[in-house]
Amino acid sequence: MHISLDLTPGIAVAEEVLEEIDLDSNGSISAAEARAYSEHLLSTIALDVDGMPLGVDLVDSAVPTVDIMLKGEGTMRIHAVAPLPRLADGLHHLRYRNTYHSDIGVYLANALVPASERVTVTAQRRDVDQRDLVVDYVLRAEPHTQMRRWLSVGIPGALVVAATLWWRRSRQPDARRL
Repeated sequence: MHISLDLTPGIAVAEEVLEEIDLDSNGSISAAEARAYSEHLLSTIALDVDGMPLGVDLVDSAVPTVDIMLKGEGTMRIHAVAPLPRLADGLHHLRYRNTYHSDIGVYLANALVPASERVTVTAQRRDVDQRDLVVDYVLRAEPHTQMRRWLSVGIPGALVVAATLWWRRSRQPDARRL
């Protein structure tokens, strides 16, 4: 599963957020500082599927300059992945919980349209602060799995029908003999 976080600290909180990112207070954000902040932020997110916790791993991040952030215009972009366990077909629940800075944050959380036709989102439930999002979804078998199921029933079934027709035909008297 892919996770994309876009964070825009407004003017009112930019300095506070920058103190957490620019650890050496030199007025510049290094790649190491951006990575450390992104990993810290991801550690404040809890994900689970059907109650089974998922790990979240940073892929990359992009942090704007300090000047842009102080104007309230800069958006940090964090991309992460969470490996999903193998799941059976049927109804499942994905829960996303954000515990980062409840004192200064305003959040909006959404599940986007699934990239696979195997997944159908059936509902999204949020708490009032949008810190907690539960996505209900249905997982269907992969098309090749469905074809394999059909073949496992269809071919033996066709053989039984063919054998039955052959047997009936062999038991009937030959009309040419009469």
